[in-house]
Amino acid sequence: MDKKLLMRGSRVIGEAAIRAGCRFYAGYPITPQNEIPEFMSAAMAKLEDGTFIQAESELAAINMVLGASMTGARAMTSSSSPGISLKQEGISFLAASELPAVIVNTMRGGPGLGNIAPSQGDYFQATRGGGHGDYRTIVLAPAYGQELADLTGKAFGYADRYRTPVIILVDGMMSQMMEPVIFPDPVNLDELPPKPWILDGAKGRPGRIIKSLILNTVSMEEHNWKLARKYSIIASEITCAETYMTEDAKLVVIAYGTAARIAKGGIKRAREMGLKVGLLRPVTLWPFPGHTLREMSRLIKEFLVFEMNTGQMLEDVKLALEGRSNVNFYGRPGGIVSTPDEISRVISSLYYRRHLEED
Repeated sequence: MDKKLLMRGSRVIGEAAIRAGCRFYAGYPITPQNEIPEFMSAAMAKLEDGTFIQAESELAAINMVLGASMTGARAMTSSSSPGISLKQEGISFLAASELPAVIVNTMRGGPGLGNIAPSQGDYFQATRGGGHGDYRTIVLAPAYGQELADLTGKAFGYADRYRTPVIILVDGMMSQMMEPVIFPDPVNLDELPPKPWILDGAKGRPGRIIKSLILNTVSMEEHNWKLARKYSIIASEITCAETYMTEDAKLVVIAYGTAARIAKGGIKRAREMGLKVGLLRPVTLWPFPGHTLREMSRLIKEFLVFEMNTGQMLEDVKLALEGRSNVNFYGRPGGIVSTPDEISRVISSLYYRRHLEED
């Protein structure tokens, strides 16, 4: 393990990607994620087998990643909200072709061009596949600098293991925040599991084909069910969430990413006021930790969903709980960033309104 380094979030993602074996990056500039391609351009130049391409568009970038993935390279792209929208067709192609790739979305205010302020308005886009057809992407939501490093490494592992695109969902605040990080040792590319499906020249063996165009409807249905079975396996194997002060809680806040950090500060203040409040932080947004939430609802009957949007994860919370508990919502869309004091006031107002204090 290396020593602890103080680094900005975007650079943490880039360094972690290189150490995870990323050897191909293609992207196109858009604020507030530009420090990722800036870092990758310099880092790839130092590697004998590294490739960096500033593509002519977001569409070109994601299709370059698709091509690199076909050859077996660990490939990555990054963008921000409207740029990710432009990449959706390529992400759908990746999922259909069962090709691994890592896609970083540094979310900004929207819809439309919006602004460059931190936001969480892309939850639906990420967790519902985003593009056309029946498919899913693994979605990871780091909340801390160390998690940026750890989950970036895991993203490449998940992408290869399940042959699927993986999205790392952050926001403009997290990408600019500087925190101490300990990076893992770089992976040895020669020790990674083989990829018997890659296109690297037949060399006397039978040819291989990777495609997403399946005109026969029966074959297309079979392929869709194959993907569905894979997604079911993924959901059973990697679903992850963090709990904080939930052991005696009467009210639990559900938040992810930057919103979870703000909520944790609000919860600490609420605890100082004697309120029994905890936090559930989904680390995987898809697969969503619905089982953890349902188990928690056996004892906890009041939840507060806090998001930096108008209520998107809120739907997954309600679907998971199936009416077992009360679900409340507080959100700030468009780039407004709440403070811990603001969240503590929301918590205390709800707490007393629901008569959750000790009798």
